[in-house]
Amino acid sequence: MQQADQGAGAPEELAGLFNARANAGDVEGLVALYAPDAVLAAGDVVATGHHEIRRFYTDLLARRSDFPAATVLPPVRNGDLALTFATLPNGSLSVEVARCGPDGRWLWVIDQLKVRLPKPA
Repeated sequence: MQQADQGAGAPEELAGLFNARANAGDVEGLVALYAPDAVLAAGDVVATGHHEIRRFYTDLLARRSDFPAATVLPPVRNGDLALTFATLPNGSLSVEVARCGPDGRWLWVIDQLKVRLPKPA
């Protein structure tokens, strides 16, 4: 169940929230999916904390406006931690660690935005 505020009620909801907010051009909505101390890695960029993550998404949304939906895979959960996965239409994989806060909202704490899998030989 999605929360009316800035997080998700379950870790598997985060990817859908990301997609909707990215396609809406909602930088602040994207930043709100991350814990204040989160780390996001995307290629050569490593963004730590809300300020750097905001800067990353401001730049990304200025260059790109279409974010096709990813295929969300079931998360692996251990208490208040979850490993989330999504396959992107271009064949890459997004992998994240989410944490459930005391308010019941799930937020990403580590985000490896795109992992390109090697093509089989």
